[in-house]
Amino acid sequence: MSLIQWGFMISAWDCFHFATLELVRSTPIKQRLICAYRRYLVSVPADEIPSEVRDSFGSVMRSLGNVAPLRGEDAVAASVRKMSGQEADECAAQIVEIFGLMCKAHTNTMRTATVVQLHAVDRTVEEFCPPALSASN
Repeated sequence: MSLIQWGFMISAWDCFHFATLELVRSTPIKQRLICAYRRYLVSVPADEIPSEVRDSFGSVMRSLGNVAPLRGEDAVAASVRKMSGQEADECAAQIVEIFGLMCKAHTNTMRTATVVQLHAVDRTVEEFCPPALSASN
């Protein structure tokens, strides 16, 4: 059940955040991968994916949908079923790595935001120094 199915639009960052939270649960890794894909990764708005992680994201999505399904399963279930435990671990790690890079890109964007000036430029530094405290008995 994806959040988008319920009418909620969430950002790519949120999709990866929730997918990462899904991946750290205590259920088997293959089950976590399938849930992360179905609930969050399938809903990632492609236009919001930073250019630094587009190739990685494409690789993850291909690895989660590259096997023809058997009757009663979808391509994601089939692809994850065919993965070894090591491959499933690596796929999950790649999802977490993408989220980390997205966090870094988001932080860098926030740092380059405009600085708001809180005082007039023509004031001297001394005007902003607090007065010295003195003790008296």
